[in-house]
Amino acid sequence: MARLAKGVMALDEEISELDALIEGRFREHPQAEVIRSLPGMGNLLGAEFLAATGGDMDAFDSADRLAGYGGVAPAPRDSGRVSGNLHRPRRYHRGLLRVFYLSAMASLKSCPASKTFYDRKRAEGKGHKQALIALARRRVNVLWAMLRDGQCYHGSLPVTAAA
Repeated sequence: MARLAKGVMALDEEISELDALIEGRFREHPQAEVIRSLPGMGNLLGAEFLAATGGDMDAFDSADRLAGYGGVAPAPRDSGRVSGNLHRPRRYHRGLLRVFYLSAMASLKSCPASKTFYDRKRAEGKGHKQALIALARRRVNVLWAMLRDGQCYHGSLPVTAAA
């Protein structure tokens, strides 16, 4: 039993060393602060995002391309006269979907704008998973714009009612 406990403790230490190494490498990236400023994106999710995208946003012309690559943009499944039938695309980067999903989940606790959007989608009749994917898609737009402009995230601006 003692030998197994020592093995588990050694693995825990190795994991913490790897986490520190990943965090250090992530902080060296020029856009690390911009990525980390988005609520729900920490060092590890930010590093996974950079690894999945190659760290170069020039490969994505728009937020729609990034969302499609990450699997959070719906793809049409139309046939004949049937249109508007949307589903998750068959080909997408699973690791990037994981990053968007987990960051959306984490942002529910720390970002009031995300929680409001999620609650609105739930009130529209969407399930938890559908509302979370919709939130992840919205956050892709925000993250892409932040990276494009090189601006850190600032809380949502007050929205005025349309007349």
